[in-house]
Amino acid sequence: MSFKSDVEIAQEAKMSKIIDVANELAIPAEELELYGSYKAKVSLKTWERIKERPDAKLILVTAINPTPAGEGKTTTTVGLGDALRKKDKKVVIALREPSLGPCFGVKGGAAGGGYAQVVPMEDINLHFTGDFHAITTAHNLLAAIIDNHLHHGNALGIDPRRVTWRRVLDLNERALRFIVCGLGGKANGVPRENGFDITVASEMMAILCLAKDLDDMKARIGKIIVAYTLDGKPVTPNDLKVTGALTLLFKDAIKPNLVQTLENTPAFVHGGPFANIAHGCNSVSATKYAMKLADVVVTEAGFGADLGAEKFLDIKCRFAGFTPAAVVIVATVRALKMHGGVPKTELVGENMAALEKGLANLTKHIENMQKFGLPTVVAINAFPTDTDNELAFVEEKCNAMGAEVALSEVWAKGGEGGLVLADKVLAACEKPNNFKFIYDEKAGIKDKISAIATEIYGADGVNYTPAVEKTIQELTALGYDKTPICMAKTQYSLSDDMAKLGRPSGFSITVRELRVAAGAGFLVAITGEIMTMPGLPKAPAAERMDIDNTGKIIGLF
Repeated sequence: MSFKSDVEIAQEAKMSKIIDVANELAIPAEELELYGSYKAKVSLKTWERIKERPDAKLILVTAINPTPAGEGKTTTTVGLGDALRKKDKKVVIALREPSLGPCFGVKGGAAGGGYAQVVPMEDINLHFTGDFHAITTAHNLLAAIIDNHLHHGNALGIDPRRVTWRRVLDLNERALRFIVCGLGGKANGVPRENGFDITVASEMMAILCLAKDLDDMKARIGKIIVAYTLDGKPVTPNDLKVTGALTLLFKDAIKPNLVQTLENTPAFVHGGPFANIAHGCNSVSATKYAMKLADVVVTEAGFGADLGAEKFLDIKCRFAGFTPAAVVIVATVRALKMHGGVPKTELVGENMAALEKGLANLTKHIENMQKFGLPTVVAINAFPTDTDNELAFVEEKCNAMGAEVALSEVWAKGGEGGLVLADKVLAACEKPNNFKFIYDEKAGIKDKISAIATEIYGADGVNYTPAVEKTIQELTALGYDKTPICMAKTQYSLSDDMAKLGRPSGFSITVRELRVAAGAGFLVAITGEIMTMPGLPKAPAAERMDIDNTGKIIGLF
């Protein structure tokens, strides 16, 4: 039996004109900035018109730790939104924008899958409305200003060895992780060590996704710490007198992007920080717009609940004042068996022992969401190889923890395949909600990191390198310790070792670097072997992509 690829399904979609999608939300045409017929940015004027409306119910979709067997978090998010709309709910979906790096690397497209996708899929995956290019340009303009300042006399007394602002590129490029710039003689600048991160790890991305408006964005950009002087004082864009220039590059990027699903459900797709190296959530502004324009908003947070959901709740909700009504944790029987030690090639066929062992990963995530005080529903993304015994076992174990379970068939059936899930999610929204954060942001740096590591990951403790110990002392002395923590950690494991699947125990995590994101308003703790610039795999997804003379794309999943 052959299946259509995601891009083939998307290319056959009968999309509504984006003006008509906006009309469903009572957004008039004059508040849209059109990017062709099927994409638009929503004017900042819209917020002034809708800001006093009551908030919608906010549903967060997260997942178990991802495996090569696949989980389908975005697919479930889109399908759940379509299912809720079939139940006559006024729904908006809020998603992140895909990064070009993973699109050409491992993932291919990242706009959902099967019959639960956002469209136009090719545009969303490839350049979209140019938001990421604006981020890349602003970030690298700031880098150029720093090196220009060093070249022209260094009036601020910047220590070239303590320039912390690297450059960015929205591609996976391991060869640029560490470079030396300024070579070639006096005319070409001051030689120093430098490097590149991927655009989605940029603090500019975090600021775009956390800023309330342009004034807030300008204030945040002005606070970014880009370097330190020879006597240890932080240097910012305000000091370099370029805050205004950097902000103006975001005059369009800050506006939420409106698209639709295959079933024409409105969707905001805006911003896209990675969850393993950044905070993993779409923009606050897009979520705010959605919550004023709908009755129910379905959003997602990247990777497993230990990363995306924790940051969504401890960082985004803290800054924006959101309280989710319910959480959906996505899992597959296949992925749970992988967490139980079964290789990908042997997942077909019932294996109750492996399932029971791997189920510990799911139950840990349920426990974690309950620690936040939120009602939780488990969505089992259906595969033809799932057996009745396996599905019943998962449901029994989850029910025993107080979590409802629904089989999701949205990949194959779209919104129709998510109706049972929609019912259980709506019921969960009516349950008691005792939302609370895992840590007090005013606590010490080590206390906050320890809370995340022990409570969410299940670690015994945290180790710090001597360099990080020194950084903690410096940041505390400078007053940057009273902020949330953004953990950079492997997505594949609850630990900082990607090989430790399931629910590992008896481990500690190691923080090897601590970065201050003063503009975003948090500290980034980098653990284990995590890289802020990914590399391409041996056989990149780019090798399977092509375009014909008519402009038709193939191979983008």
